[in-house]
Amino acid sequence: MKYSIVFPVVLMSIALTACERAVVVQPTPVLTVPGPAGPAGPTGAGGLSGSTGATGSTGATGDMGSPGYTGATGAKGNTGNTGDTGATGNTGNTGNTGNTGATGAKGNTGGDTVVIVPAPQQ
Repeated sequence: MKYSIVFPVVLMSIALTACERAVVVQPTPVLTVPGPAGPAGPTGAGGLSGSTGATGSTGATGDMGSPGYTGATGAKGNTGNTGDTGATGNTGNTGNTGNTGATGAKGNTGGDTVVIVPAPQQ
């Protein structure tokens, strides 16, 4: 956009310098008295939009954030299942037969013992 106006101006000045200059005759100045102002002219056309500017450079990297808080302690876990019952053990061996006991002493005979039986009552 900045060259679109400069280029025709330079081209025009080169073209005019190559031409032969005509002798300028200055006419006698005519003195005019200004009259009342005329009506305003129509509004001119809008100008062209300017070109988009260049993209800016990327900003610097931000600082590192502070460390986070320690998390809460987790809940206590459930009690585990009871294990299976073990198998029954084998039967033990039979013990040896014991020795024969001692023979007892000979008992006393009844000899003088009297047994009293009461008579039945009538």
